[in-house]
Amino acid sequence: MEVIYQIYPLSFLDTNGDGIGDINGVIKKLPYLKELGVSYIWLTPIFKSPMKDNGYDISDYYQINEMFGSKDDLINLINKAKKHNINIMLDLVLNHTSNKHVWFKEAIKNKNSKYHDYYVWSNKLPKIQSFFGGSAWEYVESLDKYYLHLFAKEQPDLNWHNSNVRQELYKMINYYINLGIKGFRLDVLDLVGKVVTDKGIDFHKHLDEYLLELYEECFKDKGILTVGEMNLPLEKAHQLSSDKILSMVFQFDHVALDEVKGKGKWELKELDLNDLTDTFEKVQLKYEDSGIPALFWSNHDQPRALGRYLNLEYRYYAQTMLQTLLYLQKGNVFIYQGEEFGMSGLGKVEIDKYKDIEAINYYNEAILTKDKDTVLRSLEVKARDHSRTPMQWDNSINAGFTKGKPWLMTNPNYTYVNASTDIKSENSIYMYLKKLLQIKKNNQTLIKGKYKRIELGPNIYSYERILDDKYLIICNFTDANININLPKGKIIISNYQHKTNKLRPYEALLMKRDD
Repeated sequence: MEVIYQIYPLSFLDTNGDGIGDINGVIKKLPYLKELGVSYIWLTPIFKSPMKDNGYDISDYYQINEMFGSKDDLINLINKAKKHNINIMLDLVLNHTSNKHVWFKEAIKNKNSKYHDYYVWSNKLPKIQSFFGGSAWEYVESLDKYYLHLFAKEQPDLNWHNSNVRQELYKMINYYINLGIKGFRLDVLDLVGKVVTDKGIDFHKHLDEYLLELYEECFKDKGILTVGEMNLPLEKAHQLSSDKILSMVFQFDHVALDEVKGKGKWELKELDLNDLTDTFEKVQLKYEDSGIPALFWSNHDQPRALGRYLNLEYRYYAQTMLQTLLYLQKGNVFIYQGEEFGMSGLGKVEIDKYKDIEAINYYNEAILTKDKDTVLRSLEVKARDHSRTPMQWDNSINAGFTKGKPWLMTNPNYTYVNASTDIKSENSIYMYLKKLLQIKKNNQTLIKGKYKRIELGPNIYSYERILDDKYLIICNFTDANININLPKGKIIISNYQHKTNKLRPYEALLMKRDD
């Protein structure tokens, strides 16, 4: 069982006062992460980039973005993390590059350049929408052709059908493996097998072929931990993990449960616990005998679960309940920076506070047909900036993140929600999570045991893990008291100190069953 801690370098820790986090900030906090029980650090992209999409528009895969540091800093991080028994996982974007990449610069100079075919071009313009809004085609006047960009226009899609493109990417991946990198998070990996037709896109036509080649060329027998960000059916995601083509595939069904189905991420509805229970159960049963799921609540693209679903007045109980509910299931644990002490989103803020291109594009389109309060409410719940605010280390100015001006506003609650305060508090989310992770790491039933759903009443999420022993996990998913007759057993960990005949707000228990 691995514990992967996701770092958004822009917002983690700034050591040079420019308001932007850096690699040296990660190095400085290695003891903090080791103490928590982290085995991998996942860094979102640190490569050279114009930062149109916060690093997911890479202009040179071999160069480190100067705002984060240098290649020597990365090597230093790899070596120092290794001394703490922590591995480094890089975030790679293989579906597209920046339009500032030398390949694309050469591609638009000449139709006969070998780099022209490194990208996807069309004159016919099949109707395809960008995930960031608007058409996915951008016109190049000098060529009288359009290139495909499934994201921002500054992110042209690579043509994976060109074997030279694939070999260039494999060469780059192996370069970092030889440097000492032990893991990769692979951005929108499900898109690399797409074929553009007159009617649109067949997204998965060559996916299996290319993923197998990627595995054979880069990861096979090298002890590399991989996780694909892929919008795939559960059956397919499980197959890739079971066959070890990828170690894990992120499943996103559970983070879409507060959306109106079929209406996109911005159309909101209240989370239904039954839907959440059903979704997690399907994943657990599918992975029962093979493969391993990725367990996560939040990331740089998914706003923090604490403020998104639950009552912030019960921060300690709510956050520890979420951790207990999910992390004791089968799977590798993903912790997004700040979750370990209860960071939350900004709440409702005006559009001028947002910097993310996706949020701004949505606002500009939605405000034409919807009232402002509705649009801002959607942004409050779903906008990515809420998970990207600076890490709250202490209650000093700028939350201890920087001595300069932060690149993005700091959450005003940093005066009482921060790592330093939490670790010292009587009810510490950090210390609870540390203990929870230790329990799971040393318990084969919680690592490998079967998952069995248990019905204990409305608003209660409960399940058993069964191997040689039997463990029961009980979570109150509300801020109300619930009467319950607890089954017999020994309480191993709970976020409340004393056992009662009712579940208190967001109470969570792990029990070893006597029967």
